[in-house]
Amino acid sequence: MKNTCFDNDRYISMQSQKILERIESFGGKLYLEFGGKLFDDYHASRVLPGFQPDSKVKMLYELRDRAEIVIVISAGDIEKNKLRGDLGITYDLDVLRLIDAFRSIGLFVGSVVITQYSAQPAAVSFQKRLEALGVTVYRHYLIEDYPSNVPFIVSEDGFGKNDYIKTSRELVVITAPGPGSGKMATCLSQLYHEHKRGIRAGYAKFETFPIWNLPLGHPVNLAYEAATADMGDVNMIDPYHLEAYGISTVNYNRDIEIFPVLKTMFENIYGVSPYKSPTDMGVNMAGFCITDNDGAGRAAADEIIRRYYSALCSLRQGLGEKSEVQKIELIMSKLGLSREMRAPVKAAMEKAEKTEAPAAAIELSDGTIVTGKTSPLLGASSAMLLNALKRLAGIDDSVCLISPTVIEPIQRLKINHMGNHNPRLHTDEILIALAVSAAADDTAALALAQLPKLRGTEVHSTVILSRVDENVFKKLGVNLTCEPQYQTKKLYHG
Repeated sequence: MKNTCFDNDRYISMQSQKILERIESFGGKLYLEFGGKLFDDYHASRVLPGFQPDSKVKMLYELRDRAEIVIVISAGDIEKNKLRGDLGITYDLDVLRLIDAFRSIGLFVGSVVITQYSAQPAAVSFQKRLEALGVTVYRHYLIEDYPSNVPFIVSEDGFGKNDYIKTSRELVVITAPGPGSGKMATCLSQLYHEHKRGIRAGYAKFETFPIWNLPLGHPVNLAYEAATADMGDVNMIDPYHLEAYGISTVNYNRDIEIFPVLKTMFENIYGVSPYKSPTDMGVNMAGFCITDNDGAGRAAADEIIRRYYSALCSLRQGLGEKSEVQKIELIMSKLGLSREMRAPVKAAMEKAEKTEAPAAAIELSDGTIVTGKTSPLLGASSAMLLNALKRLAGIDDSVCLISPTVIEPIQRLKINHMGNHNPRLHTDEILIALAVSAAADDTAALALAQLPKLRGTEVHSTVILSRVDENVFKKLGVNLTCEPQYQTKKLYHG
C-alpha cells in the first residue's frame, strides 16, 4: 500500500497565499498561466501520493470571488481534431467539458480565446457554436516570426491586432485543454493591451512540474520528463536564476529557451522586466509540501515504468516515436529501473505462458497479486476483475459470482445483433452483469461493494486492451499497463 507523502491541505493553503502575494506585487491584477491539468491531475497524485487530483481546483475555489477563468484553444488544434489522449475527446469538446466543470463548482468562466486564428473553417464553426451557447469568444491571430521578432510582436501590428479580452476579476487564470494552445502568448498580449489602457497588470506561471526546489535528478522531476517524452521536454538547471541569485533551481528547456525573449517583451511593455529568471515567474509551492521524500521517489519510479509501457504501446500502435521510448529507457537507466520491477508484470506473463492465451494481473493495495486468464466466457481482464473483487470480499475463489445463464444471453446479443466477433465479455459488460446479479444475490452484491477498493491498484495485461477496457480501468482509478502486443493479427483493433 502506498504511504501518503504529500500534505494536500498545506499545499492548498500555501498555494492560495502565494498567488495572493503575487497579485499584490503587481498592484492588483494578475494573469496566471496554468500549465498541466486543472481537473483530474492524476500524474501528480501518482508521483506525490496524498496530492488530490482536484487540488488545483480546490485552491482556485478558495479564491473564487477574486478569480475568473479564460480558456484558450488553438485554431490549428480545432482544425486537426486534436485529441486529449487521457480522455479520448477532441480539444474543442474538452473546452465545453471544462466550462461545465468550472461552472459546476462555482468558478466564473469569463470567455474562450481562439489563438493562431486565420479563419480556419473549423475554428469559425466552433466560435459560432460557443456564441450560440452564450459563451463570449475572442480571437488572437498568427503573428509572423513569433516569438523572435520582439519589436514587431510588441506593436500594433503584433499583439495590437489581437482582440482585447474583457475581464472583471483581479486574478485571471489562463488555462487550456492541452499544451501548445497559446496560453503564454495570450497572457503577454493582455499585458500589452492593459498597459495601453493604463491598467497595471502582471504575469505569473503555475506549473506543477518540474518542481523547482527539488534536485534535477530527483525521481519526481524525472517522472515529468518521462511524462512529456513526446514533447521533448528536458529538465535543466535555470542558468538565469543561478546567475542572479547564486541558487540552483530546476526548470525545463522551453521556459529557459524562451526567457530572453520574454524578458525583452516585458521590458518593451513595462519598461523593465519584473523577473530575473524563469523560476522567478513561477508560483508553485508543491515542493514545500512533500512529507516523505523517499516515498515520493518510489512513487515516481513506479510512474516512470508505467510511462515506459505506455510509450512502448504507443509505438506499437503507430502513435508514438522510437525516440520517446529511448528517452524513457535512459531515465530508467539513470535510476536503475527495469520493467520487471512492476509487481503485476511477472504474474501476468507467467499466467499467459501457462495458459497460452492473454492474461492479466492486479496488485491490490496490500501487495496481494491476483491473476485472470482468457476463457470462452470472459476476457482475461474481466476474469481478473472478478477474481480481485472476490479476494477483497473474502469470497472463495470457487464461487461463481455470475451464472453462465446470465453471461450467455449477453454473448448472443453481442454476436447476433451488435455485430461483434468476440463473444467474451469486456470489463464494462462484466460489471453490468455483476450489478444485475447483485440485485438478487447477496454474494454478488458483496463483491460489487468492493469496487472502491480498486482505486490506486496496479494492473498489467499481456496484450493491448480495447479502448472500452482502458476507460473502465481509468474510471475505477486503476493504473494500467500493457505489453506492446495485440491479441490478434488483424489490422484493425477497435
